[in-house]
Amino acid sequence: MKKIALTVILCTLITLSINAQSGCSKYYPMVEGASFQYTMYNKKGKTDGITDYKITNVTNSGGSTSATFDIKFTDDKGKDVFSTNYNINCSEDGIKIDYTSLFPSAMMKQYEDMGVEMDISGTDIQLPNDLSVGKELQDANVSVSMNMSGIKMKTTVDMINRKVEKKESITTPAGTFDCYLITETSTSKTMGATIETDNKLWLAEGIGMIKQESYKKNGNLMTRMELTKFSK
Repeated sequence: MKKIALTVILCTLITLSINAQSGCSKYYPMVEGASFQYTMYNKKGKTDGITDYKITNVTNSGGSTSATFDIKFTDDKGKDVFSTNYNINCSEDGIKIDYTSLFPSAMMKQYEDMGVEMDISGTDIQLPNDLSVGKELQDANVSVSMNMSGIKMKTTVDMINRKVEKKESITTPAGTFDCYLITETSTSKTMGATIETDNKLWLAEGIGMIKQESYKKNGNLMTRMELTKFSK
């Protein structure tokens, strides 16, 4: 169960961490009090869970902005699965997320209190302000190694072939938005199990992620996540 939970949390945070900016990025607000809600659906269109997050603290220093995000994930039964927080930094060129922030400090402390040895490595996620159709974005990854009383576990998530495909209008329960579509290939590995997906991510100026879809390599839809509530 912990292995599955860790994979879900890492993948969710990597997706949601792209939604963190203010005046240092024209695509996302990073305003104290702003809140977002995303509903996750399975391949049959049924609700798998809801992720709510809220910006609780924003500071500016030396041309960069830092914000604290509170996150709560609720499953399809309405049960709280986990709550945590993490920090994001951005500069005038756009967002650059420290890979260590993808593993929340609160969760890190919980594992440390349990005597779990951890090591995190990776490369930062970057999303520049100057998006345009055809633009290629840098790859990103994060790797978490854990040693739990002699039981070793390693989870890695790699995002490659990131590219801005086109502009199009997207409608969700939160409204209709003009978006850039970014595509990428994501590979998640945990304890010998590998999940490779092709992902589509729609971004709207001033709001951030509007919709995200993940597909198997054969082209079949696996999951969909879309913005259902937003306020700032």
